[in-house]
Amino acid sequence: MYMKKILKDDVGGQVFLTILLLVSIMVPLLNLVVPEGSAFHLTTYTVTLLGKYLTYALLAIAVDLVWGVLGILSLGHGAFFALGGYAMGMYLMRQIGDRGVYGNPELPDFMVFLNWTELPWFWQGFDQFWFAAIMVMLVPGLLAYLFGWLAFRSRVTGVYLSIMTQALTYALMLAFFRNELGFGGNNGLTDFKDILGFSLQSDATRVGLFFASAVALAFGYLACRAIVQSKLGRVAIAVRDSEDRLRFIGYRVENVKLWIFTFSAILAGIAGALYVPQVAIINPGEFSPLLSIEMVVWVAIGGRSTLYGAVIGAILVNFSKTYFTGAFPEVWLYALGGLFIFATMYLPQGVAGLFKKSKEATV
Repeated sequence: MYMKKILKDDVGGQVFLTILLLVSIMVPLLNLVVPEGSAFHLTTYTVTLLGKYLTYALLAIAVDLVWGVLGILSLGHGAFFALGGYAMGMYLMRQIGDRGVYGNPELPDFMVFLNWTELPWFWQGFDQFWFAAIMVMLVPGLLAYLFGWLAFRSRVTGVYLSIMTQALTYALMLAFFRNELGFGGNNGLTDFKDILGFSLQSDATRVGLFFASAVALAFGYLACRAIVQSKLGRVAIAVRDSEDRLRFIGYRVENVKLWIFTFSAILAGIAGALYVPQVAIINPGEFSPLLSIEMVVWVAIGGRSTLYGAVIGAILVNFSKTYFTGAFPEVWLYALGGLFIFATMYLPQGVAGLFKKSKEATV
């Protein structure tokens, strides 16, 4: 009943969740049940690729929540995504134990290589999944809260805030490149073996991670949709459209911004945590400002402020990236730029705008 209320008048969201449900059922069946020799068999590589797309879709929803609904153009959500990924990567590294190259049961291989003698204090607890799961949400959320508390109370807005978010992720990228920080430096964290006792090389584990990504995406969408439908969401839209007027009538605008910005960062952290075991590596490159800018492109192409449009954009752009980098690697960036220009000129409301127009035409 509550879900029906959330999705009321959200035809696009209903279609998206229906397709997601069907895909979540069909992909495991086509991979695990259909024989490899069949034309309908889905390879484990494809399952992993689809799972990665779903984590990007969850990340895109997080960006759309702060940009499309709240009106804050964040160019630093890559930082929250990467921090969630590093938290999961630390857990996966602790699970390797004495199976590493150097056979040290406590220290990851990169620490042994750098002649570290003991595990740093901030690595303690990451041998437990529940602790890592908490850190996946707590670390990005706490960083977003501190950053937002300082920025929003100082009334930093517009392009200045966007530049500050980009500077944040760039500063973290430079910091994580340093070996002495204790996160693997330039190489990052890799060579993972298993998660929760299940081998990451197993087809069943890959399917499980895909399914977990689908579930997280569904719940992430519903949570964001619930926020948009709530009083907080209506106030957030008012902040986007006329912040000064809202301040004048007595609303604490900075509190609204802070709550939604922090929640969005937590979603991004969860996306990063699901991304890492599927791609089997996390390094400082995930903090790259270019990735954060690319996220904005996903949302713009898919359709800002629709939430499901962000999913469309993330999957469309990343599928195109996979295809073009394999077929025409030298023209990939031109293809991405062309796609963005086309969407800007002919699809100002993104791909989701076509869905809205077709719906209006049938009414």
